[in-house]
Formats: sequence, C-alpha cells, structure tokens
Amino acid sequence: MFTVNADGRKRIWVIVAAAVAVVVIAVGLALFKPWLLFVDVRVDEQIPTVAASPFPAPPSPAATGTPVPSAAPKSPTASAGPVQIGSGSLISHEHATTGTVRIIQKPDGSRILTLENLDTSNGPDVHVWLSAADVVEGRAGWYTAGSAEHHDLGLIKGNQGNQVYEIPKSVDLSKYKSVDLWCVQFSVSFGAARLAA
Repeated sequence: MFTVNADGRKRIWVIVAAAVAVVVIAVGLALFKPWLLFVDVRVDEQIPTVAASPFPAPPSPAATGTPVPSAAPKSPTASAGPVQIGSGSLISHEHATTGTVRIIQKPDGSRILTLENLDTSNGPDVHVWLSAADVVEGRAGWYTAGSAEHHDLGLIKGNQGNQVYEIPKSVDLSKYKSVDLWCVQFSVSFGAARLAA
C-alpha cells in the first residue's frame, strides 16, 4: 500500500498552491490587462473644419435642461460645409481624462462625433457612448452612465489624439445630453462631457 509521509504531503500542498497561484495570476492578467496602463495608443484622424453655424445658438442644455437638438434646422441659407451642432469638454472620472467632444453635421445630413486632443488612460473594453446621463464630477459620477439610456458608438480607437466616430442616421440625438468613455468590462466611466448646443 502506498503511503505519503508528512514531508510528502507538504510537498503536494506546495505544488497545488503554486498551481492555483499560477491560474489566479493568469486569470487576473487576462481580465485586468494591467500593461495597458503603460501603453499609449495615439490616433490622429482628420477632423473636418466646421463653418460657423448660420443659425442663432439656442440656450445651452445646462441652462434650460433640454438636450442637444438632433440636427440644425433646414434652411436654404444653410452652410455648404460641416456645421457643429454640439460640443463639450471631457472631465475626469476614474482616470485622468481631458479633451474636447464635438458633434458635427455634414452637408449630406450625416453626423459624426469627434474626440479632439484626447488624453486618458488606456484600458480594456473602453467604449464611446452617447448617454442620457448627467455628467457628475468626482467619484459620484463614475457610475451614472451605467444606469442611463445610451447608444454605443464602438470601442475607443486610442487613448490619445483625434478620433472620428460615425453616428447612425437612426440615432435621435435629442435623447442624449452627454458623451461617456465607458469601460464596459468594469462598468465605470473613464471620463465624460456634457453636450451643449
């Protein structure tokens, strides 16, 4: 009959503990991807030059509580070039975040969202959201977008630089008053901007 002495049992426990530790570390690395915090991805896409809007600017949503209009009104005097219909400055949430967000309408009626001079941390599964949530500064604002209606424009292209995201024609911009850089994996905001017309 095979027996294991105390030294043998101790050796088995050490081997088992080491195997468990290796599995835990591998799973942690796969989930958290900590190396991303030390790797910057810079994207420099062409941002359209916008004309001054030919329409008088309505009061800002912050002043009236109304969301950004879905598009500039139609007019025969409308500019032949792209027109800015919303903008805001990013504030930091879980990660230090700066940059400008703009919504631009092209002459053909299509709309894009731009992130300009973006600087934030790299991270896993960070998406660009149009959000119905209020932008709240400080730790209290880290989670507000998670419980609000949103439209996901896709994975962030990089954590630095200038980026362009197409807004589908079916999206009603009047539903959304902010842009959020939302980490889907950990349900937390990296940063957000309130949109003003």
